[in-house]
Amino acid sequence: MTVKYTKDHEWVRLDGDVVTVGITNYAQEQLGDVVFVEVPETGTHFDAGAEAAVVESVKAASEVYAPLSGEIVDGNQAVVDEPALVNSDPEGGGWFFKMKPDDPSQMDDLLDDAAYRALLADLG
Repeated sequence: MTVKYTKDHEWVRLDGDVVTVGITNYAQEQLGDVVFVEVPETGTHFDAGAEAAVVESVKAASEVYAPLSGEIVDGNQAVVDEPALVNSDPEGGGWFFKMKPDDPSQMDDLLDDAAYRALLADLG
């Protein structure tokens, strides 16, 4: 299982031929208490970088972008029903959607753990 990150603070976990996408702990801390989540519908196709989901907190609204081009195979209804899951388990049960990438090699363009930590250090 490979985990990569985007510069927009999404994590992307490749498991077989499906990626699971959520926001990082850093992102949820910046948002504060999440009060609303909208996930994409199964079967929707997104190009890499397209707005795929919405997360709103008491502080701000933000988009969650498709990190890769591909088709949505699952939207996490649990975070729609209980948005606080994004705060309590952002890199686990608080995931937003799963997608089947058109080209899994796009994962190579994402940040590995060390590069993401360096990005956070630069923000710090």
